[in-house]
Amino acid sequence: MRRTLVATVAATLLLAGLASWQAAAAQHDTMHSPAAAAPAKTSATAPAATAAAPPTGLRALASRQIVAAQKKLIALAEATPPEKYAWRPADGVRSVGEVYMHVAGANYFLPTFWGAKPAAGVDPRTLEKDGGDKAKTVAALKQSFDYAQQAIDAVPDADLAKAVQVFGRASTTGEVMLGLGVHAHEHLGQSIAYARMNGIVPPWSAAGQ
Repeated sequence: MRRTLVATVAATLLLAGLASWQAAAAQHDTMHSPAAAAPAKTSATAPAATAAAPPTGLRALASRQIVAAQKKLIALAEATPPEKYAWRPADGVRSVGEVYMHVAGANYFLPTFWGAKPAAGVDPRTLEKDGGDKAKTVAALKQSFDYAQQAIDAVPDADLAKAVQVFGRASTTGEVMLGLGVHAHEHLGQSIAYARMNGIVPPWSAAGQ
């Protein structure tokens, strides 16, 4: 937990579609009336369908990164057998379950830097002690991501650039949001390495095979 947040903002490319219209020909019937009939307009073609562009802005970027890591972390946690949750590659480093609980703890803790109300009944500092219990770990991981997203959604746009202090370093609310995604992806990579060392194929890789 005690490490400097490193936030990187990825550039997004937005694709916009153009709708095209054609005017229809009008017909005039003058057989029984001296006045020309009003032309009738019909659409020859419907507007071209375009895929909705993803939301833009710092909040949207942060949320997409967090959700991407969330899906893979939870899928990997669920695919890991219970007996592997206490496995660690060496003494003095986090076990499989402790890594997941560390991510959950950060999801609960980091939003408090921008003033989010702490989750009731949750102490982020003590979550890792239950890292050997798969059921508790998976549940905590899911609940922590739900809490983090709710905390992000509750921030007014005007506060995204608000100055905050993070471990003694000047930062902003938006940067901390991005830091949540960076942190989750960092430990996703660690968890993938742990899984491979234990002969566990990540579900998304297994699906591709």
